[in-house]
Amino acid sequence: MLAITDLSKSYGENSVLREVSFSMTTGERVALMGPSGSGKSTLLNCISGIDRPNSGSIELNGQSIGGMDERQLCELRRDSISTIFQFFHLLPTLTMRENIEFPMQLIRLAEKERKKRVDELIHEVQLDHRADAMPDELSGGERQRVAIARALATRPVLILADEPTGNLDTTTGESILDLLETVSGRYQTAMLLVTHSKRVTRICQRTVSMKDGRIVDDEK
Repeated sequence: MLAITDLSKSYGENSVLREVSFSMTTGERVALMGPSGSGKSTLLNCISGIDRPNSGSIELNGQSIGGMDERQLCELRRDSISTIFQFFHLLPTLTMRENIEFPMQLIRLAEKERKKRVDELIHEVQLDHRADAMPDELSGGERQRVAIARALATRPVLILADEPTGNLDTTTGESILDLLETVSGRYQTAMLLVTHSKRVTRICQRTVSMKDGRIVDDEK
């Protein structure tokens, strides 16, 4: 599903990624660990097409990202890749229901199907009673549940999760991890989870460790 080969990225003389290679299969959950500055966020940015590598290749479902122009990269992010952020990034003027529906409007999904998916996802993340709440009326854990539902709305093949529990207390974080494990299995969505926390690895089939821009370990 995802194949990265000899990926390198530099900013001026600062080498951030050094010949990184690894792959993921459909529905697989992989934890990406390493100290700050090891290249984790840059790797995510390259996978999503926000940054372009200096050399190497990235293939998603057999398509080379490197050969895409800006329009194609936008379509890739819209249709095939979703991101879950540490600080949620919900649209503050939209209700929970509208936040979840918004990505489906971008792909021009029919209204009937949008409503069906929104109801399904709200139930999946156990927030039926909060469907019309605004983001500032929700707790941190509830906001992250909305962000997860939104990420799943377009049925992406890959979700990039950047410290998805980093802004939550331990108990809430554990419930979010359980939810990520459940929805990933149900929708067969692959997840690459960037984290500093060993707790996150419990829901992952593999842990990939980075240091100084290189992969130093890849273990099941």
